[in-house]
Amino acid sequence: MSKQSSGPWWKFPYVWMVVGGPAVVVVASFATLYLAITRPDPVVDGDYYRKGSEINKTLSDNASSVAPAQTARNHAATGVNPVKSPSP
Repeated sequence: MSKQSSGPWWKFPYVWMVVGGPAVVVVASFATLYLAITRPDPVVDGDYYRKGSEINKTLSDNASSVAPAQTARNHAATGVNPVKSPSP
């Protein structure tokens, strides 16, 4: 039987592989916490719904701007405005 000499725990590379992963995660979580505290999300403007409704109204005013994709794609290179097909 041979006796193996053991050294201090920090001299074994496998120990650093096992301890290093969780240590990196702990450091990254503190970095994320710091960023979350120092850079809060901006407050959303309370008027976003009205602005969205106004955009929908302006889109409905110009029927050729919301032409079906296939029709618009066929005339993209020519510059000809697509003709809106009649509704059934």
